[in-house]
Amino acid sequence: MRPVLVVIAHGSRDPRHAATVHALVQQVRSLRPGLRVETGFLDFNVPSVQGVLESLAAEGVRDVVALPLLLTRAFHAKADIPAVLADAPARLRIRQADVLGPSPLLLAALERRLHEAGLSPADKSSTGVVLASAGSTDPEAIAVIAEIAREWRHTGWCAVRPAFASASLPRTEEAVRDLRAAGCARVAVAPYVLAPGFLPDRIARGAAQADVLADVLGPAPEVARVLLERYDAARAPMLAAIGA
Repeated sequence: MRPVLVVIAHGSRDPRHAATVHALVQQVRSLRPGLRVETGFLDFNVPSVQGVLESLAAEGVRDVVALPLLLTRAFHAKADIPAVLADAPARLRIRQADVLGPSPLLLAALERRLHEAGLSPADKSSTGVVLASAGSTDPEAIAVIAEIAREWRHTGWCAVRPAFASASLPRTEEAVRDLRAAGCARVAVAPYVLAPGFLPDRIARGAAQADVLADVLGPAPEVARVLLERYDAARAPMLAAIGA
């Protein structure tokens, strides 16, 4: 049997967060009919990750791929989620999948959102983009965002600057000003976040002087495909072990 995919989301008091997570999970189900996909939240929302795992164990499920719904490998992926999984029922064989980013598919999703916000491919060379992420105190996560911005710049944008809603600098509004000063005719803000909430709202406020503000990544089909890529990579050694 296929391992069950358990998507682990952070959770939020903002109801838009859970609604967006569920929409993304539904997109995953539509791309992979027959794959059982469950959703658990670390905080604020139900069901909890622990509750989902206990329910699966009670049903007799044996194999689970736990997939962090995170764009960078920071504290939640390194500490919170492993701690929750360590307390899972003993009968479950759980493999933690990698976080979603970086991935070329996520860059494609960012471009999708910018095009939906009004930009065309012809605007690329004259448009500077702020890659606006939630932020982190983890140096590895910050370095990944900076590298994504450098990589994205090489696809034809006038310039790409990283920005952070918390913990790190620059803020979105500072990056918008920097791109104006650099001579970009147009400035767009691309939130590198999965769902609405407190920090995405801060990004939106920081984009007040930009020409274009894209939507969050949400249930973009490219994001759903990344989830399935991470699931497949994590389940491969599990299937090999079962076969052995």
